[in-house]
Amino acid sequence: MKQSNVHELFSRLAALRPDPKSELDYVNPYTLLVAVVLSAQMTDVGVNKATAPLFKKVKTPEAMLKLGENGLKTYIKSINLLNNKAKNILLLSQKLVDDFGGEVPSTREALESLAGVGRKSANVVLNVAFGQPTIGVDTHVFRVANRMGLVVGKTPEEVEEKLLQVVPQQWMKNAHHWLVLHGRYVCKAKKPDCPACPVRDLCAYKEKTKA
Repeated sequence: MKQSNVHELFSRLAALRPDPKSELDYVNPYTLLVAVVLSAQMTDVGVNKATAPLFKKVKTPEAMLKLGENGLKTYIKSINLLNNKAKNILLLSQKLVDDFGGEVPSTREALESLAGVGRKSANVVLNVAFGQPTIGVDTHVFRVANRMGLVVGKTPEEVEEKLLQVVPQQWMKNAHHWLVLHGRYVCKAKKPDCPACPVRDLCAYKEKTKA
């Protein structure tokens, strides 16, 4: 996609959602981190349903350790990959207490040292909790970027690298949110709603749906 079109695309998405937010519910960086870890292979709605009562009781890694793995499971029993995620949340909570004074670190290297936190998850936490201009490439971002021809990449890492090169700096902080929300509500996986798309004329997708 031509750079002028990239600018226009984000300009339009920004006009529709000037202040986009993560749809994961959280109360502080720690609860955001927990929600992000839980969100793998889950919808945000499903995660929020499980964490609403959990985050009323647990807001710090110390409180999570006090709750314990079995106690945590009683709150998140509806979450996919329950056992692995519960174990990782307790491990990362212990590491936060032991190595980071109970605080969520604001560097990629430190975040990726935590159990259950990969590059995409670290990018989301850095962006949402700390306002850093990172792009977390989830299934929505990967699909939308490739489908529209914004960038073309075979892996999330490749798409992230290319997006960081082409997204104008003024749009970088919220680019991840705009692409996620566009993919979730308009450029959907099975049947994109092309007639309702605000950037239809900029999109390279050849099989656009009709009204």
